[in-house]
Formats: sequence, structure tokens, C-alpha cells
Amino acid sequence: MAAFPEGAPCWVDASLPDLEAGKRFYGGLFGWTFDEGSPDFGYYTQALSDGKKVAGLAPVMEGQEGTPPAWGVYFASRDIAETAEKIRANGGMTLMGPMEVGDLGSMLIAKDPGDAVFGVWQPGTHKGFDRQYQPGSFGWVEICVRETGGVDAFYPAVFSYEVQPVGDQNFDFSIWKLEGQPVAGRFKLGDDIPADVPPHAMVYFVVANCDDAIASVQKLGGKLRTGPRDSPYGRFAIVADQQGATFSVIDPRTTAGQA
Repeated sequence: MAAFPEGAPCWVDASLPDLEAGKRFYGGLFGWTFDEGSPDFGYYTQALSDGKKVAGLAPVMEGQEGTPPAWGVYFASRDIAETAEKIRANGGMTLMGPMEVGDLGSMLIAKDPGDAVFGVWQPGTHKGFDRQYQPGSFGWVEICVRETGGVDAFYPAVFSYEVQPVGDQNFDFSIWKLEGQPVAGRFKLGDDIPADVPPHAMVYFVVANCDDAIASVQKLGGKLRTGPRDSPYGRFAIVADQQGATFSVIDPRTTAGQA
């Protein structure tokens, strides 16, 4: 497959305290199967949809017990050392790496000026998603923060995004584009969002039917957080797995209103 352009979301993964429980949940929800994680890589496990790589599940690393379960996103980089320099030069912070992951590629984990954590991936043999924008795979990601000033300058400086504001005073949202194509977004957490919700990356997975997916989440022990809601981009809901990792499900074929 073609390489992901610089700054495009190229991978997502979840850090979970109970890997086997995570496999049962997401296997039941999306029909994923899983490879056998290697002890050399901390039993990091790839999720497959019809044999195509779509996401990763990782057990919480030793020394990080108690870290809340969470989904995260990785943005593509052609030169991860250069990307790390841009992150630091524009008010961000590198938390881990850059580091090589065998022959798979190189990664780093960083924090933006609004305290949202994200990853960067320079591919080796692991190029990123084999499948996206189809049921059971990645569909979209939003960086959700409370303070937007530094963030709105940071990401275009690091990844050369074109920024398209699409919200208003009650809905502060921007779309990031590469070569004119939307790849991700920035959402400002409003006063209606509980104060204990930290800045984060909200990962969306495509489903064939949003309401059916919500029912499956609940049957598998997860929770409905918000929604379902109709939008010009699809019917979606924010949910959480049975360990508390939050994500969204969206049916992009069921739309309402004008974008």
C-alpha cells in the first residue's frame, strides 16, 4: 500500500490492564481476530479485520499500573528525529523515544501544549493500517483539549496541516487537512464536559449501524457515554469498553444536516 503522508493518522492502539479481556470485548464488537503478541515487544497484540491490520492492543507496561485504559493515535512521519525536534520547538514535549521497535519502525510518544498525548510512527516493515474507513476499522480521530491557543499553532507547525474552522462559539471545532483532504480534527472540550475528563485523542471506529454497535457494547459489558447523535458526517456515539477505555463508533452512511 502507499505510504501514509506526513501527519496522517496511520495507527491506533489501546493500553489495557487486562489484554485477554480486551480481546474478548473487541473481538465480540468488531469481529476482530488477533495475532500472538511477542514477549520481545511486551505482548503487544495486533487486531485484524478479515486478516487486515486495523489496530493494536497492549497490556499496561510494568511500572505504569493504575494508568487509566485509553485509546491513542499515531501520526505518520518520514523522519521521526526531525518530528521530535519540531514537537519540542513548538511547545510540545516528548515523553518516550524516539526509539526503534525492531525492524517494524520507530516511534515516539508526545504531549501537545494542551496536554493531549499522541504518538508518531516512522514505518519500517509495519506500514500502519491495512484497512480503514470500513466497518470494523479506523474512521477518524479528534484531538480534544480545553486550551486551544497553543494547540492550534502546534499541529500545523509540526505536520503542515491546513486548518479549516467549522464550528462556532458553542462548538469549537477545526478540521486538519493534508493536500486538501480531511485527516483529523481538533475539538475544544466545553464547560458541559466534566472537569475530570482529561485532554485526549478520541478515536472513531466505523460500524455498519450505530445503534446496533451501542447494543453490542452494552451486552459485552461496556458503557454508553454520549449519544447516539446524528451529524453531517454520520450517526455516532461515544462509548467505553468494559475496562473504561473510551472511543467512538460511527456509521458514516447515516447522515443528517449540512457539513
